[in-house]
Amino acid sequence: APAGWVRVAGATAAVAAVLVAGGYTVASAVRDDAPAQRSVAGSPASREPGPLWSSGAVDPHSNEFWAQSNITLRTGAPLAALTVELRVAQTGSVTSTGAWRSLPEEDFTFTAGERDGFVVYRWTLKEGRTVPAGEWIFAGQYNHERGGRDAGGDRYTATATTASGRLSAEGGFTTRG
Repeated sequence: APAGWVRVAGATAAVAAVLVAGGYTVASAVRDDAPAQRSVAGSPASREPGPLWSSGAVDPHSNEFWAQSNITLRTGAPLAALTVELRVAQTGSVTSTGAWRSLPEEDFTFTAGERDGFVVYRWTLKEGRTVPAGEWIFAGQYNHERGGRDAGGDRYTATATTASGRLSAEGGFTTRG
């Protein structure tokens, strides 16, 4: 009789192990694999001119053929007007592949094109829309010649209006090594 109980206990343990492994497999398969919110590294060109702070950085997920330049803006007050311009220097085969911002797309007019040796991205807040206080990212994406790209000639500007007046910020980007 004791050998029977050992077999039952062993079979029960085996079934439990299979259920645990199966549960882990199902949980792993159905979990949300969406990428985490990207953080932006600070740059030597970070600016804090009062209520509008800015920073520019080449995204760490850029590669030898493609890059993304991130502009981070932080404001302590709502913005009634905002224009953000990213100028990516034409260092060889630079072509836009897209852009995004962390604010609603429908709140902005967006343009991208080549001008004066730069690929220029411009986001303009639509009339009647407001940017709430907070931290926001504007990003331009582009292909470039193979190899590391020097972002030293890239620039950004941001102009904004709050209840207390007009604000501006500008800067460059950290260089990807």
